[in-house]
Amino acid sequence: MEVLVMGLASGLGLGFSPWASGTVGSLLALPLAWWLLGRSRRWRLGLVALLLVVAMPLCQLASDALGGKDDGRVVLDEIVAFPVAVIGQVAARQPLVMAGTFVAYRVLDATKPPPVPQIEGVAGGAGIVLDDVMAALYAWALVAAGLALWRRRKGEGR
Repeated sequence: MEVLVMGLASGLGLGFSPWASGTVGSLLALPLAWWLLGRSRRWRLGLVALLLVVAMPLCQLASDALGGKDDGRVVLDEIVAFPVAVIGQVAARQPLVMAGTFVAYRVLDATKPPPVPQIEGVAGGAGIVLDDVMAALYAWALVAAGLALWRRRKGEGR
């Protein structure tokens, strides 16, 4: 059971990367998000909610086994939170938009703007997952604003 939990929580081992384990592990979020965007809005929201809820105890168990509060080798939280950054983005299936959203998400997850540090302080797996959800919400807002500005400028140039 511990091997299964660790395998899932480490993003099939990608979280053990010696370089930028969170980013390397988060790469699994890209095909997940792409696949989810092909589902109906109801399915997207339901599946993301389910993944987030399931990830909480898995991340907690793996983190406890590794001896850390939010151990960097545990990347399931990053993987399941990233789709939040693209849900509802009409242009998210465009590769450049998806890539830009991923970069924004990783930067925001790494820099942890307020209130992310406070959310990270929530006990257990909830804190491990919810700080990544907040970073994903920030990325969603940033990309949505950027796309709106781009569309507006594009429309003004006619």
